[in-house]
Amino acid sequence: AADKVKKGNVLSVAQIAGIQAAKKTSDLIPLCHPLFLSQVSVNLRLDAATTSVHITATAKTTGKTGVEMEALTACSVAALTVYDMCKAASQKTLISDVKLISKSKSSPAPTT
Repeated sequence: AADKVKKGNVLSVAQIAGIQAAKKTSDLIPLCHPLFLSQVSVNLRLDAATTSVHITATAKTTGKTGVEMEALTACSVAALTVYDMCKAASQKTLISDVKLISKSKSSPAPTT
């Protein structure tokens, strides 16, 4: 599987979409308050053997609240972007296993 389709570089576009989504989480999810994010990273890894994309997101804040919704939103929107860009190539595209891997006060909240 390649990371380029007619619409462009899938992994790069999905990464940008995920980062933007993390920043807009409070606009997307009712009653989720806006946060100052000190860091957001979205990593996409193409697994050619399984023709899948593994997405992880990390969000950090200096505030006293969790950022798991921002990390989950980043992963979800990145996955939706991959889906949107690849749907013409395959009717079998599937999004699965969006979950929180860890959350701590001193470290980021990665998700896949």
